[in-house]
Amino acid sequence: MARVKIIAKILYYISGVLALGYCCIVLYAIGCLVTHTNINPYGEGKYLHILYPFTNTPFLNIDNNLTYILLDFLLPLSLYTIFFWLAAGVFKVFYLPKLFSTENIVRLRRFYLFNLFVPGIAALFSRLFTEVESVVWGLIVVHLFLGIFTYFLAAIFKQGLRLQNEQDLFI
Repeated sequence: MARVKIIAKILYYISGVLALGYCCIVLYAIGCLVTHTNINPYGEGKYLHILYPFTNTPFLNIDNNLTYILLDFLLPLSLYTIFFWLAAGVFKVFYLPKLFSTENIVRLRRFYLFNLFVPGIAALFSRLFTEVESVVWGLIVVHLFLGIFTYFLAAIFKQGLRLQNEQDLFI
């Protein structure tokens, strides 16, 4: 179990860093778009370069279209921020001293509910306003499988917690 805890802790920190990175990118992009700073239009104004801070080097290339910016750029980045934050919580479950706890079940529940519902709902909503590429539907299937797998883990953890509590009553 020591190896599992080490791997879980490493993945916890990696997921946390990814969540923080995505969050910083989203906030930076929103700041640039709202203030019209660090942005260079190109392609006759159809596209935008969001520049690296304090440089003239392009960082992000996006369409200069509000629907695209909101639904195809900011929404996916924001959802992956949440995904990696929740994934960090799942990995945290496996390095904590007490495996079967109510808090850990809640962490697993948040992750499976997010993966089961949010990507599909976001894609269906986006589909009302913009074309959703086939690769996105593939990612939704992957998230569904992640959600289902985590649901099974949460069910196992509930059973483990119940058995643990019953055992505590007998001791």
